[in-house]
Amino acid sequence: MSAVHQLPVRVYYEDTDFSGVVYHASYLRFMERGRTELIRALGIEQRELFDGDAALGFAVRRMTIDFLKPAVMDDMLTVETVARDARGATMNIAQRVLRGEEVLITAEVKVACVGGGRAKRIPDTLRLRLGLEA
Repeated sequence: MSAVHQLPVRVYYEDTDFSGVVYHASYLRFMERGRTELIRALGIEQRELFDGDAALGFAVRRMTIDFLKPAVMDDMLTVETVARDARGATMNIAQRVLRGEEVLITAEVKVACVGGGRAKRIPDTLRLRLGLEA
């Protein structure tokens, strides 16, 4: 399991519904940013993976989310992301969205590494940087 990456996110009006509560789909965007920034923190730009002959990307294959408590406009949140394990072309990631110490959202995410329209083994260099077995 890799180290926990933390991404601060402020809730803006555009993230909320008519009542000022964060719209459920906004959490998907927050967590996508968390996964992207985890990779970036390892010194890997997603564009580097995406461009070139051996182009790779990640697609969400499955996501289980528990919405525990609501966030509201102007809240300062933290998205925590940690890669748990990787097998072949898939990686399991745990995420939480917090307001201070209060857990608002938990998610288990399975992503698939894809390239050229097909599943591709996650590169050993990425596995090692994530602290996962190669």
